[in-house]
Amino acid sequence: MAEGKFISFTSNMADNSTESGFQFTFYCDLCREGYKTRFIESKTYKKGKFIKDLGRIFSAATQMAGKYGVGYGAERAADALSQKFSGMSPEWHKEHEAAFELATNEAKEHFKRCPKCKKWVCENDWNEQEGLCVADAPRVNVEVAAAKSKKAVDDIYKKAAETQVFTGEIESKQTICPQCGKPAGEGRFCNNCGAPLNLTKCPKCGAKNPAGVKFCGECGNKII
Repeated sequence: MAEGKFISFTSNMADNSTESGFQFTFYCDLCREGYKTRFIESKTYKKGKFIKDLGRIFSAATQMAGKYGVGYGAERAADALSQKFSGMSPEWHKEHEAAFELATNEAKEHFKRCPKCKKWVCENDWNEQEGLCVADAPRVNVEVAAAKSKKAVDDIYKKAAETQVFTGEIESKQTICPQCGKPAGEGRFCNNCGAPLNLTKCPKCGAKNPAGVKFCGECGNKII
């Protein structure tokens, strides 16, 4: 196959053709979403005009399809396609070239070329009112909606930052061992002398106080 015949009009394309027929995917230059053309059956395949070593070619084509299946740049198109179908018959390659031309004409109907940046974009990335791609002429209604949503989110975070959500007191308390009079830690026994730390519940406020104290440390109520 001669080089230069398979140059995609978009910057990225994939050849999905097989020995049995031809199909191509052209990708939008902005969002990279692809349009796959209709399948064109190979006439030489139907007539059985294959090379004898079909297994080898099919294996090679499968490997190349896996390598280039996600699409490849237009500047690499000729080389990639030449490698992928190097063992096919001249008649098959003629069909391939003709199918590519038909596929290109078919795909162009689903793309627009931006007169400013010269990129080919899909309908989702085309601003019909301005006649430019959305990268050069963003849709006003979309930008307004996005700006309003962003402002609403910013206001929510600002309001949350100004709202007091914790009204309790932040303080640190220590349990004093009734035996040695030193801070006893948070366990059931004093960290210093090992005395048991049986806490007594205040009958008035319910606060827990170290054993042996006469008055509640929270409300001052006398503990019996």
